[in-house]
Amino acid sequence: MTHSAFSADLEAIRNIDAVPVILSMVKHLTGMRFAAVARVTEKNWVACAVDDSIDFGLQPGGELVLESTICHEIRQHQQPVIFGHASAHPIFSSHHTPKTYGLESYISIPIVRANGDFFGTLCAIDSVPANLDEPAIAKTLTLFAQLIAMSLDTQSHLQATQLELKDATELGRLREQFIAVLGHDLRTPLSAIRMSTDLLESRTEEKRSLNLLSAIRSSSVRMGVLIENILDFARGRLGSGIPVQRTQVDDLQHTLQTTLEEIRASHPRAVIIDSLQVPGGVHCDPLRISQLLSNLLGNAVIHGASTAPILFNAWSENNEIVLSVTNQGTPIPPQLMPLLFEPFSRAEAGQRCEGLGLGLYIASQVVTAHNGTLSVTSSAESGTCFVARFPAQFKWV
Repeated sequence: MTHSAFSADLEAIRNIDAVPVILSMVKHLTGMRFAAVARVTEKNWVACAVDDSIDFGLQPGGELVLESTICHEIRQHQQPVIFGHASAHPIFSSHHTPKTYGLESYISIPIVRANGDFFGTLCAIDSVPANLDEPAIAKTLTLFAQLIAMSLDTQSHLQATQLELKDATELGRLREQFIAVLGHDLRTPLSAIRMSTDLLESRTEEKRSLNLLSAIRSSSVRMGVLIENILDFARGRLGSGIPVQRTQVDDLQHTLQTTLEEIRASHPRAVIIDSLQVPGGVHCDPLRISQLLSNLLGNAVIHGASTAPILFNAWSENNEIVLSVTNQGTPIPPQLMPLLFEPFSRAEAGQRCEGLGLGLYIASQVVTAHNGTLSVTSSAESGTCFVARFPAQFKWV
């Protein structure tokens, strides 16, 4: 029977997309057939997520008698408990939990949040012995437990921020709080996700597991782009604009070509026709120009018609570098045009969009930092065309 007091905990774990993958990988790494995330309090043991191949009988929301579990003890000492053969173990051969549930192998890792609060455990059980002596197993499962804890903390931060966003009157101040949470606090779990993905890829050859890991990697890359956009937004709003480091670049065309190929690789269904004639000796920040192009092309891929090609041209004109990206599709609504290069503008204009609506804002800031301009025209006949211009030679302002 599900206790209503734990509905928020169940929802929080359900909202962590990586949990099913984690439970699957726990079973794969340990060879055990049951894995779960449990919420453990001083009075209750509640299953929040379950991957069961032995018909143990628990579903998300199901409860066990707290005192019948080892998690009750883990809650007090907050240390992992691992044994692979209970009946031959000097301590757990006589412990009531293996006897009660007919367990031979058991592993349970505490999930502890950043403020020190004990949430519960990441655990695996089986009725047959398992080889759990490999140190990498405990280390990997500990990393998984940390990922779950960090994800819970991130959700709490986001929920708190969302409540503030509803109640506050100064939208700009609240956006700064929002980006502080996303931009800084998400980097730590993202790094852990990438590290664990690399670790797991080196330890498995199973096709299904590799596909799951590939999905995690793709999601982490996209999340990394979102985080960097948010940090750039923070720099632009809280400082003197997005910083650029202009140097003489002799191979800007190569930089643009590389960025173009990355977009093609990320969006294999998009057709991009390009024409690049960029001279050497351009004074710019190549990384920021790459970011500018990536945002413009990404915007064209998302909002353009999938049946028509995207046109990308780059050339020099009157001592300026010109980048032009054109896509076909539904024209930009007139009411959105004045807001197009403002952050969050699509959401505020009632437009459906992916992400936070920062791409065009950051693109305009990059061009501005290069003493240039970013303009747009949009019609049903000619499509939507973004044109970025910036001086080929450095100019002080």
